[in-house]
Amino acid sequence: MTLDAIKSFLGNDWIRTESLIRSSLASDIELLNRTNEAILSHSGKQLRPLVSLLVARACSGGLATEDSIRFAAASELLHNATLLHDDVADSSPRRRGVPTVMFLLGGRASVLIGDFWLVKALGNVLASSREDNEVIGIFAQTLYYLAEGEMLQLQKAETGDTDEDAYLRIIYSKTASLFETTAVSAALSVNASEEQIAAARHYAVNLGIAFQIKDDIFDYSDDQAIGKPVGVDLDEQKITLPLLGALSRVEAPVAASIREKIVHIHEREAYKREIMSFVHENGGIEYATAQLNEYVARAIRALDAFPESEEKRYLIQIAEFTADRKV
Repeated sequence: MTLDAIKSFLGNDWIRTESLIRSSLASDIELLNRTNEAILSHSGKQLRPLVSLLVARACSGGLATEDSIRFAAASELLHNATLLHDDVADSSPRRRGVPTVMFLLGGRASVLIGDFWLVKALGNVLASSREDNEVIGIFAQTLYYLAEGEMLQLQKAETGDTDEDAYLRIIYSKTASLFETTAVSAALSVNASEEQIAAARHYAVNLGIAFQIKDDIFDYSDDQAIGKPVGVDLDEQKITLPLLGALSRVEAPVAASIREKIVHIHEREAYKREIMSFVHENGGIEYATAQLNEYVARAIRALDAFPESEEKRYLIQIAEFTADRKV
């Protein structure tokens, strides 16, 4: 499977979604247009709008509505808004292999442009033909989770006491909640049954958790092919699943020592190398990979509620891709 193959399969629905994203961002301010175009030219995987359209069509016999297009576009606009804000919070100089807006124009510009994308996302939701506020509430709830997850992560970085429950709460809030909003709003856009809405929710939450676990595994990779720096989570004092897995396999005093080094990671350059080695030597990657595969399996099982279709097969392949992807 390739993501381009899915885009080709979606045909005009994908073309309309991309067109709506671009038209939503149109402005008479040259700097804003130029910056938005640069972001769009390095748009990443675009998994969220792909999942959105596939779910809508899987629930409706292959038909996407105007609201399906709006919600798919909104999911991508909101995702990129969060990235623009995250780059400021994390002082990230590069994303998707190119310099960030934060690096090029400064944190103030990145926050403002992120706000612009956020407002345009909500504008598409508000343009829906639905007469209730359910979808608006779903997108608003996601914003709440995103902010809460970021603050919990910052708190845990200071204390070094992240456990698996806190980790899962953080990655649900920061990653899986938007996948959930993407899939549930798509199902609602075609008036799906309650069973299908629940299935879409379970698929997306498990997919989102799996996606973030895979990213966290990459951060401990020594494979240069991934094309991104490793050890960034440690630089930011984040305790993620590979490290939690390794910590679970050693005696309490050893685990406490490792956690102490994370809290003081910037005091000694050797701490980062020691922790990276600790994770590899104590099965942290294997532990995280086993959980990754379980969440992928749960996502695929959730699709049992959908009738057989090409859309359903692509949703299964996206879940499998999440586990197998190299970048």
